[in-house]
Amino acid sequence: MNKAELISAIAAQTDLTKVDAKKAVDAFINVAGDTLKNGERLTLVGFGSFSVTERNARNGRNPRTGSKITIEAKKVIRFKAGAELNEQMN
Repeated sequence: MNKAELISAIAAQTDLTKVDAKKAVDAFINVAGDTLKNGERLTLVGFGSFSVTERNARNGRNPRTGSKITIEAKKVIRFKAGAELNEQMN
């Protein structure tokens, strides 16, 4: 499912227009991004939680040349599914 399909599905289930559903999805993305950017955790009970962790620098290889390269440390977003979401999958 892509963003447009998500917006259509939300509009259909909530009796919102697609324009309003798009505003809601965009607002969620902005708020979630700002929350994670500030180093905070975002928890949606029943769905899951998003957090930011630091990935250490490490050595790697350039797949084209085979030469060794250093991969810099960076922040990455992690998602852990909640219990209710896991139950839906089974």
